[in-house]
Amino acid sequence: MKFSNFVRVHWTAFRALLVLTVITGLAYPVFIWLVAQIPGLHDKAEGSILTANGKPVGSRLIGQLFTDKDGNPLPQYFQSRPSAAGNGYDPLSSGASNLGPESVVDTPADPAQLASGKSASDAGFKPSLLTTVCSRSAAVGQLEGVDGSRPFCTGGGVGAVLSVIGPRDARGNVTHPTRVVSVNEPCPTTPAPFVTLYEGVRVECAKYGEDYTIGQIVPVRGAAPADPAVPADAVTASGSGLDPNISPAYADLQVARVAKARHVSPDQIRQVLAQNRNGRILGFFGEPCVNVLQLNLQLDRRYPVTS
Repeated sequence: MKFSNFVRVHWTAFRALLVLTVITGLAYPVFIWLVAQIPGLHDKAEGSILTANGKPVGSRLIGQLFTDKDGNPLPQYFQSRPSAAGNGYDPLSSGASNLGPESVVDTPADPAQLASGKSASDAGFKPSLLTTVCSRSAAVGQLEGVDGSRPFCTGGGVGAVLSVIGPRDARGNVTHPTRVVSVNEPCPTTPAPFVTLYEGVRVECAKYGEDYTIGQIVPVRGAAPADPAVPADAVTASGSGLDPNISPAYADLQVARVAKARHVSPDQIRQVLAQNRNGRILGFFGEPCVNVLQLNLQLDRRYPVTS
């Protein structure tokens, strides 16, 4: 290539670099910054920060926990939905648990490690999505003083799942059970399985180290109501793990507890709650919701907790 052609080609490339740098590196960021200064958009551009006593306490767009140092819910506050982001609402670990509807069988803990003083999680226990939902529902029910039972959950708050062992038909269904095991209720910590008999066969509780995958996994619906008292968003995390909102149904469930902790009437709490309910965007996008941080801050201003 001639030197003149070399210079011409590279000079053209350099000019293109300069033009694109000015457009994408300077003009576009400045334009976006100017748009962000428009009244009504500036607060959102700054992160929708909420303050208390002049100090920032969080963002309207990112949820947070309202618990004590041991992770117990603070009774004077409305509680957020569960979060799978880090230890809860960690923006640096945003994400879901990645467990799906087929996650119904727990990974049991090693009894020897439990006996040595280790926690269940350190001993290898990994709850299924079903057991996680069941345990959360039982905990919320106890906290709010309502029935926390759900379909396919045992009374102890684990997934009501059986491994049915026996000969199968062409479709893989067990035709004549010879052994039935409650896989999420381990022996000897469980006094008795959640159900005594299944198709005439006595139900056993699971024993650590035994393989029950040879059986047909059968979730048992049980007698829980089809419409549980504890709403779905009280027991399931959002896809991001950062959802700042809860459903009006979950908020209504918490009114009595918050009113008692703040020494006011439930109607007073409902009045503040009504002021913080958000409808569907443009009337049809999404679902009605309540921003938990915004609601709790307003309650602190109107009905502060005194020791």
